[in-house]
Amino acid sequence: MRPLLKIMAALTFVFLTIFLIGQLFGILTVDRVRGVLEAAQQVDPVYIFGAIVILLLLDILLSVPTLATTLLAGFFLGFPIGAAAVFTGLTFAMLTGYTLSRKYGHRAISILIKDETERALMAEAFARSGPAMIMLARAAPMVPEVTACMAGVTRMPLPRYLIFYALGTIPYVGIAAYAGSVSSLDNPQPAIFTALGLYALLWTGWFIYQRVEKRKKPSNPLP
Repeated sequence: MRPLLKIMAALTFVFLTIFLIGQLFGILTVDRVRGVLEAAQQVDPVYIFGAIVILLLLDILLSVPTLATTLLAGFFLGFPIGAAAVFTGLTFAMLTGYTLSRKYGHRAISILIKDETERALMAEAFARSGPAMIMLARAAPMVPEVTACMAGVTRMPLPRYLIFYALGTIPYVGIAAYAGSVSSLDNPQPAIFTALGLYALLWTGWFIYQRVEKRKKPSNPLP
C-alpha cells in the first residue's frame, strides 16, 4: 500500500501546486467561470455548452471549480442539457489524464519507485482499492484527476475505469446540475443545500470505505 500512497501523494502535490498557482493569479475562479459563461450567452446561448466542455476539459490541468461550474451549467442551460455538458467536459478531462498517464506515466513511476516489485505491489493495491476511490473521488478537489492518472499508470482497463467513473460522476453531475437549474440569484438555496448535501454524502462514503478497509487488514501485519 505504501508505494500506492507515495505515488498518489506525488500526484496530489503536483495538482495542488497547479491549483495554488491558479488561485494566486486568479486564472479560473468561480467569478471567472461565471464571466465566461455570461459572455458566451451574450454571443449565442449555444456557445455555453461548448464553453462548459472546454472549461471542464481544462480541469485536468487547472483544477477548475467543478461543483460551482456544474451548478452554473444547470443555471444557464437547464436540466438535463447542463448535466450533459458537464459530463462531456469531465469525461474528456479524465480520459486525457488516463491516456497521458498510461502512455508516459511509467517513466515518472520508475523514478519515484525504482524497485520493480514495489511497482507491481502499487498496481495490485490500486486494482483492489481503486474502484472505490474512483467512485468517491468527487468528495474532494484533485482526487478525480489523481485517480484518473493512477488508473492510467497502473493500466487499469479503460472500460473498467469508465464504469466506476460513471457510477460516481453521473449522479453527482445530475443532482448538481438539477439544483442549479432550479436556483436563481434571488433563490440560491437549492444550489447551496445541494452542494452541502453532496459533500456530506461523499465524505460519509469515504468514512465507511476507510472503516471497511481497516477491518480487512490483519491484526498482526508482517513488517
